[in-house]
Amino acid sequence: MALINLSKKEIHCKIVYYGPGRCGKTTNLLYIYNAMNNQARSKMLTIETKGERTLFFDLLPLNLGKINGFNIRIQLYTVPGQIIYKATRKLVLKGVDGLVFVADSLKVRQAKNMESLQDLHHNLLDYNLNTEEIPIILQFNKRDLVNTTIPTLTKEELEIDLNSELNTKVFEAAAIKGIGVFETLKEISKRTIQYVATKHLSINH
Repeated sequence: MALINLSKKEIHCKIVYYGPGRCGKTTNLLYIYNAMNNQARSKMLTIETKGERTLFFDLLPLNLGKINGFNIRIQLYTVPGQIIYKATRKLVLKGVDGLVFVADSLKVRQAKNMESLQDLHHNLLDYNLNTEEIPIILQFNKRDLVNTTIPTLTKEELEIDLNSELNTKVFEAAAIKGIGVFETLKEISKRTIQYVATKHLSINH
């Protein structure tokens, strides 16, 4: 749920990057963070977990405009994908306004992708939310490994596994190279702001 700061005339939208361990969630946020100028971002906060990092930082894109005179501040989070951090993932989802599900293109990660998506569904239900209500974008990451000797899933296979029920927009990405990173962010930011504006139209009264 977006936070509205009346004194500062700001709306804080929370976007969470979700997906299995080591799929590229952290890589997305690090690329975004390093590419933004200091005026458009706040300090990045990192919580170290075994084998992964949970990241959080504020992002204030200068070209998003306003909703009813309120500046839009985007807060980006990642979740730890490993099974042992289930409680942490659920906690990070609290108050979510938009989601990016990052899928791993490696063939050996196929089952982990689907398990992670089901985990997302279960955690959202605990907050009385679902992916039909919350804006969600799919990112198929590590597409730079296609046509190499490493076995990868085709875009069609990933679509069948993950997008049959979501039926949402998909971006192919190579986050480590920055490919598809900002395209994903732009689309989920746009959808999230539309979602928040629809829910909070009364803020101009």
